[in-house]
Amino acid sequence: MSTSTPTSPIPVIKRHARIAVITAQWNGHITSALADGAVESLLTYGIDPANILRYEVPGAVELTYAAARVIDRHKPDAVIVFGAVVRGDTPHFDYVCQSVTDGVTALNVRGVSPVIFGLLTVDNEQQALDRIGGHAGHKGIEAAETALRMIAFDESL
Repeated sequence: MSTSTPTSPIPVIKRHARIAVITAQWNGHITSALADGAVESLLTYGIDPANILRYEVPGAVELTYAAARVIDRHKPDAVIVFGAVVRGDTPHFDYVCQSVTDGVTALNVRGVSPVIFGLLTVDNEQQALDRIGGHAGHKGIEAAETALRMIAFDESL
């Protein structure tokens, strides 16, 4: 587990940023906590609730399709995708994790809107719970802060 999170202050966004939050329903007790933490954090940093677009998809693999569609249709300033994949007894874990990783990477290479990787890839449910407010922090809040940092990056160009 990395404990080296960015230490610079969260930038103030100069304009009315629109941020999409896309959440997989699979492992919903985990993914909804990630998304709720992100949205609460965005609101705390002054993002207008009307500018937070929330969507749900069935599972993690569908996250990148949804992100691509939202980017093409709504042109948000950033997209955050949330999913939780818990290792099982088959290689399914590896395929799902690789699919989402490759998809998010491909979307980021397009350079239209930054897509923030909020996919938990854990060995067991406790590790996921530790990442929604436990000793490993709150990955939803971290994803929201990353989105704001990337919007500020784009504004600086």
